[in-house]
Amino acid sequence: MATEQKLDAKDTKTASGDPYRGNRDFRTISGIPIKEVYTAQDVGDPQQLGEAGRYPFTRGIHPNMYRGRVWTMRQFAGFGTATETNQRFRYLLDQGQTGLSVAFDMPTLMGYDSDDAHSLGEVGREGVAIDTVGDMQRLFDQIPLDQVSTSMTINGPAPIIWAMYLVAAERQGVSWDRLRGTLQADILKEYIAQKEWLFPPRPSMRVMTDMMAFATHEVKQWNSVSISGYHIREAGSTAAQELAFTLADGFAYVEAGIKAGLDVDAFAPRLSFFFNSHIDFFEEIAKFRAARRIWARHMKEKYGAKNPRSWTMRFHTQTAGCSLTAQQPENNIVRTAFEALAAVMGGTQSLHTNSMDEVLSLPTEKSVKIALRTQQVIAYETGVANTVDPLAGSYFVESLTDRLEADAEAYFSRIEEIGGVLEGVENGFFQREIAEASYRYQKELENHEQIMVGVNAFTEEETERLPILKIDPRVEPSQIEEVVHWRQHRDATRVIRALHKLTEACQKPDAPLMPHIVEAVRAGATEGEIVQSMKEVFGGWRERPVF
Repeated sequence: MATEQKLDAKDTKTASGDPYRGNRDFRTISGIPIKEVYTAQDVGDPQQLGEAGRYPFTRGIHPNMYRGRVWTMRQFAGFGTATETNQRFRYLLDQGQTGLSVAFDMPTLMGYDSDDAHSLGEVGREGVAIDTVGDMQRLFDQIPLDQVSTSMTINGPAPIIWAMYLVAAERQGVSWDRLRGTLQADILKEYIAQKEWLFPPRPSMRVMTDMMAFATHEVKQWNSVSISGYHIREAGSTAAQELAFTLADGFAYVEAGIKAGLDVDAFAPRLSFFFNSHIDFFEEIAKFRAARRIWARHMKEKYGAKNPRSWTMRFHTQTAGCSLTAQQPENNIVRTAFEALAAVMGGTQSLHTNSMDEVLSLPTEKSVKIALRTQQVIAYETGVANTVDPLAGSYFVESLTDRLEADAEAYFSRIEEIGGVLEGVENGFFQREIAEASYRYQKELENHEQIMVGVNAFTEEETERLPILKIDPRVEPSQIEEVVHWRQHRDATRVIRALHKLTEACQKPDAPLMPHIVEAVRAGATEGEIVQSMKEVFGGWRERPVF
């Protein structure tokens, strides 16, 4: 592991006639000091570089990376009803997208049915409304689930929505062993950053472990947990915090799996990651390279994994939503292109590119097509996919990779000192660290120490507005009518029996939960009903305020 560099002020300052650069400190967007020139003396142990496809995987997890097959182009989509989102999915697949990624509306994310009072005004607004397995079947109508890889960003209700997907596959005639996809079910990052949870942290970890075990035994091609740094970065963290907190969460899931009696090499190969690609080009590339190296070393040396697939970090990347601006929104196309390029040069396995209008609304078909075409231009025109890890050996990139690795390891030590990830969540450690980083960055913008084009520099009067996607106000009453009709035409006795068995399982600490959730879905229970059955035992959670 590299040691932290100590830089003198003269190393990072350069006088300039540019009014937006001037006589200033040069740092990454996360605050890491940048020297004027890097040399071989700035690079640590060359053995850490290694070869692509081999431990410690600094240069990538495959020997040939994109020469054989480019990354999966997986655009995030979801709005209105399942039928409307199905139409968008089929449009994207026709445009050359190679994987699906589902965005759910806020009531679904928070475990409420569409006719719940808490859902008023939010149904179908920020994603697709899914209340029942019938909605899930309509969502994937005419999309063969054994031929497409599906990612679902669902968090707290992940086991329920996943069960609906599994039952929808059954009803398509597709066996579970042919399903490929990923659950972004990382509940720890919800407490740390995104704030969408259903139960307290410790029962939530039980649910996570249960899902990992179920996937290991029943849905063997499925990634049971996508461990997410994306939302940690969107909340305002630095690159080092995103790296450290995400991997710390990953290690917590590994430890939970081992404690539950699972063989690390049975479940670790199906863990995947989800990172943010922000606007600081070289810092992001270095972050991805450091992440692979850290994961490989810890899995091999600390957790005793023997299978090289357990050492390899596979990750999806999304360009930074928090870097997009409402001012001069066409600039977002350029930002997204550079962020996507950094993800590719950092070795991502799949990629979502944000649309220029996402800061204003859900994207229109035109803007989402531009975002997809951005990936295709990178893949097939720029040449960056023709060679593995093209910036390897760069004094600057290798030094920055070492620095981010060192910063992450320092955070791991702090997390261990406070008692681990769960303790850090419960006492607000992660939340405070991110809040302080976010505050520092905002002050830097206000003081023009950081420049955001069109926001605090190169501004202009707004003369025209982009056309935006508007959700039909009839979506909500239509979805409410659908879920009410669903309840009226099911076997209510069977639903009550299935929910009772689920509640009983929740009361027994060692009882498996996923089989009971799947059976409740088969019986016709709604998402909200299943959530309430589990809350009867697990309760809810209110986090401690951070000041």
